[in-house]
Amino acid sequence: MSHWIYKNEIVTEIPDDVEGFIYIITNNVTGRKYIGRKYVKSTKRKPLTAKQKREGKVRRTRVTTESNWRTYTGSNKNMNSDIKELGKDKFTFEIITYARTKAQINYLEMFMQFITHSIIKNDYYNDTIGSNKFTTMILTGLHESICKIDEKYITNCLVI
Repeated sequence: MSHWIYKNEIVTEIPDDVEGFIYIITNNVTGRKYIGRKYVKSTKRKPLTAKQKREGKVRRTRVTTESNWRTYTGSNKNMNSDIKELGKDKFTFEIITYARTKAQINYLEMFMQFITHSIIKNDYYNDTIGSNKFTTMILTGLHESICKIDEKYITNCLVI
């Protein structure tokens, strides 16, 4: 049985026109969260057979299969360690939105991570924005910088 929820319903199938989804996983014991993305299809190129090579075929065949989204628990090592320790039932796996293209998936994941400030808040497992790792990022003075930006452009201040 799937552990993914979308609009309070358990997800057993993904719509055909969807390439992937943006999700939030919540540790129900600590309240810590993780925002990520998952592609629901995997496309691989099948190598040419000896017969196809003899026939002069040069392009490999594309094969699309379903990804491991049904059992996927995220890519963050600390969170997966907590899932292993506490049990999957202590976490909520919620799909925030579906996306029709990989570009939409990538954009929406980063957008959600930026607006929640997930990389700099301790109540998130996230340590990357998209595929950019910021584990060595110096956070001293960052709060003040974010407040200045928020005051000028967004009109709300982040409290870390």
